[in-house]
Amino acid sequence: MKKRTIIGIGIAILAIVFTLQITGKNYYYKTLWYNMPGIFDNEIFESRTIHASAKPQDWDYASNYADNNISKVLRDSLQKYETTSVLFIQHDSIKIEKYFEGADNSTRSNSFSVAKSFIGALIGRAIKLGFIKSIDQPVADYIAEFKEGDKQKITIRHLLTMSSGLDWDEAYSSLFSQTTEAYYGTELEKQVVSLAAKKQPGKYFEYKSCDTEVLAIVLKRATGMMVSEFMEKELWSQMGASEASWSLDHANGIEKAYCCLYATAKDFARLGSLYLHKGNWKGQQLIDSNYIQQSVTASHLLDPKTQIPTNCYGFQWWIVDDYKGISAFYMRGILGQNIVVIPSRNLIAVRMGHKRGVKIGSHYSEMYALLDEVLRMK
Repeated sequence: MKKRTIIGIGIAILAIVFTLQITGKNYYYKTLWYNMPGIFDNEIFESRTIHASAKPQDWDYASNYADNNISKVLRDSLQKYETTSVLFIQHDSIKIEKYFEGADNSTRSNSFSVAKSFIGALIGRAIKLGFIKSIDQPVADYIAEFKEGDKQKITIRHLLTMSSGLDWDEAYSSLFSQTTEAYYGTELEKQVVSLAAKKQPGKYFEYKSCDTEVLAIVLKRATGMMVSEFMEKELWSQMGASEASWSLDHANGIEKAYCCLYATAKDFARLGSLYLHKGNWKGQQLIDSNYIQQSVTASHLLDPKTQIPTNCYGFQWWIVDDYKGISAFYMRGILGQNIVVIPSRNLIAVRMGHKRGVKIGSHYSEMYALLDEVLRMK
């Protein structure tokens, strides 16, 4: 290689480094190094611990637990998508519990967007405790940057239903997307509060991680606690959960609240149980039942592309209106993390793993595989 070429490459590299420094896009380095997110990314980010409950509560096991096996159809699906754990909990007792890929009942993996449902629950808890007046309260009451222009019209309800109208690019495979910056970047609060309003709030359902992150900032401002701290005190400890953690944007920073809650499959199931029991945990009403009902009822906001009302989303929860005669609501993560609640069967199904299936309408095949297994159960 000629000396002039080597010098040219060196200058180009220095120019790139300098550009990243002055534009604040240093997260490109981490993105290029680690590439796509994984379920054990807690090893590469700062985190905040959610301590185990002082009064741990383990799940009971069904009387016929040892006799329950999963079907070959489900086993093939689980293997195809590199599943790490699957649980079926019925009548508050574990019916089926399986682990794969070296995981066990103590393995804590990334929730990805399952965390959004936890944020929705924490909003409900904050309302019950009086930290937040109502879901129709303006976001501007807590975040000064929302007192400007059309952002003044955005309410907590709009964030819960993914209808804020904020200008956000929910892309996962692009180096330059806002979602990639949110995941690998270090100034998450600054990134989301500076977003501009693009569409009329409360009209269109557009899934955006920024809406959940803004909710988390509202929680922090309203309660005076970090999200993990509020979670530990007001939800996690009440449900008898074990230790968990939440990834941060930087040391002592804020939680990546739209994702990145690390817990066991059994502990993720606890929120499903709380919602199955309409906000009541073993006699204690942690969240008002009316809020729970609204959370798992479709908002019927318009799809911006078709202008047709949607029926797949409530307050940070996905909804299956009718599948082969059963209805369900569930938490969903990008790599096939699913905590599915089927009220008619008094049942919760949990699947954690490395990959997800193909999209069928508003939902994914690995979630339907869980529902099909439920239909096969006696």
